Amino acid sequence: MAQRVTKAIIAAAGLGTRFLPMTKAMPKEMLPIIDKPIIQYVVEEAVAGGVTDIIIVGSSNKRAIEDHFDHQYELENKLRADGKGAIADELNRVAELANFIYLRQKGSYGTATPILNASHLLHEEPFLVLFGDDFFNAPTPRSVQLIEAFDRYQQPVVSLVPMDPHKASSYGVVVIKRDLGDGVFELSGIVEKPSLDETPVHDGVAYVSVAGYVLTPEVLGYMDGLAPHRNGELVAADAINKYVKAGGVLYGRVIEGQWHDAGNKQKYLEAIVDVALADPEISADFEQYLRAKLS
Repeated sequence: MAQRVTKAIIAAAGLGTRFLPMTKAMPKEMLPIIDKPIIQYVVEEAVAGGVTDIIIVGSSNKRAIEDHFDHQYELENKLRADGKGAIADELNRVAELANFIYLRQKGSYGTATPILNASHLLHEEPFLVLFGDDFFNAPTPRSVQLIEAFDRYQQPVVSLVPMDPHKASSYGVVVIKRDLGDGVFELSGIVEKPSLDETPVHDGVAYVSVAGYVLTPEVLGYMDGLAPHRNGELVAADAINKYVKAGGVLYGRVIEGQWHDAGNKQKYLEAIVDVALADPEISADFEQYLRAKLS
């Protein structure tokens, strides 16, 4: 019987030091992209893929995330009394997007740690893993693309972004075993932060594993006992590689759309501009402003 993905883990425990002093009191995941925080874009992507239960793994200074995805009835009632029912309806929609579970991260940093922290809530089911500070601006949400690939193959799927090999050294680059068409590859593994000489390429392109994946209980079994990297982090790619080495099948899905890694200032500003230019309410005036500013 085919398994469905209904749970998502969103990693949101980072300190956001690149955005200090702003992130001293506000989680970086709550930085606004126009009128929505970054993490709301991530949650909405997950929900679009059919996820009903969202586990946010954060830290002690992330209370604002919990408040954002909760009801604030006094505010909603005030908005309705003031004739601003549409805004109240939107706040209600956000609070009802999913069943939210909040955990404080315990243990080393790294991409494997939030998964291990949430493992007791997964109940031998496949699950989606996303990160609280990056999202895709795409006609078909990233999570839909990932989960459609999982539904087809019923095996773990990592999201892929094509990249110039010279720029791939900060990422995990996948080793492609065969091209299955429609943006799907079968993979032989992931090389973490390779040098240029070690970077796997396919038709001159490096495919980096970023911004999430669908994993299965089989992969989760390889996360216990992971050796930390030199910086002390536990890396999910290590467990994925162990799974593949033991005979497991792994797929990659090239995500169609614009990837926004809002974890640094440059990329954060690019995300704001791209979202603004795609917003039918403000795009025309904003584009005119940009053209005048740059002329």
